[in-house]
Amino acid sequence: MRSYRLSGVPAAHVLNCDLHCHSTCSDGLLAAADVVRRAAANGVDMLALTDHDNLDGLPSAQAAADELAMTLVNGVEISIEWEALQIHILGFAFDRADPLLNAGLATIRAGRIERARRMSAELEKVGISGTFDGAMRHTANPSLISRSHFGRFLVESGACKDLRSVFESYLVPGRPGYVEHRWATLADSLRWILGAGGVAAVAHPGRYKLSRADMRRFLTDFRDLGGQAIEVISGSHTQEHVDAFGRLAREYGFLASRGSDFHGPGESYVDLGRLAPLPDGLQPVWQLF
Repeated sequence: MRSYRLSGVPAAHVLNCDLHCHSTCSDGLLAAADVVRRAAANGVDMLALTDHDNLDGLPSAQAAADELAMTLVNGVEISIEWEALQIHILGFAFDRADPLLNAGLATIRAGRIERARRMSAELEKVGISGTFDGAMRHTANPSLISRSHFGRFLVESGACKDLRSVFESYLVPGRPGYVEHRWATLADSLRWILGAGGVAAVAHPGRYKLSRADMRRFLTDFRDLGGQAIEVISGSHTQEHVDAFGRLAREYGFLASRGSDFHGPGESYVDLGRLAPLPDGLQPVWQLF
């Protein structure tokens, strides 16, 4: 694997970069500063905090990173809709004070509580009551209530044994509790990220129910709108995913990203910084930072 450096990092040191994680400012279990501290303890050199549709955790994360001499990259995970499918786009290294980006994220957040009430009503129909209030107890930020908060309540109440079984039985298309919702468009998300001077990447592409042909159409749209990177290494990716999206990154000329998608201890596929390296021959997205 090639070695990429930051100022002050020895040439022989291969950077441990984790560019996808969450705090209590969206659906994570740890406060933003605690996410940074855990990442530093795990040997992470460069971290991007990528809360869903929200930048509130970045100031405290930056303060903690400064104390620990760790590089923090401004990050966000934007919920978008492409051909009726929800997809997530990561933004990196943007100006977090950019007004267009902040206004765009505010429009996404505005619809989450209304969606949560509709989800609760659907779960009531199959005999699961109290889910709206239960989910609200699991979020520190009501405007960012998400399926993960519902999932934690369903586990707590005994309706499901763990979060994975929640998403196998509920809250996904075709299952009780899932409701349609209008998210930002792909063009919206790219305009906001690029307009704020940032870099856009596709988050965990292996999780989307897209055929090979549809994935290619999506990646073509993403590239044509200015998208620059794809998350090849993700906590939820299998080796088959890594191989497939590594090939697509080379084919489309995308930079490669690496992120755990860490939400909290005991609830994530992999801990912060505990990821395989990028495959040989891929250019890392962090060379732009």
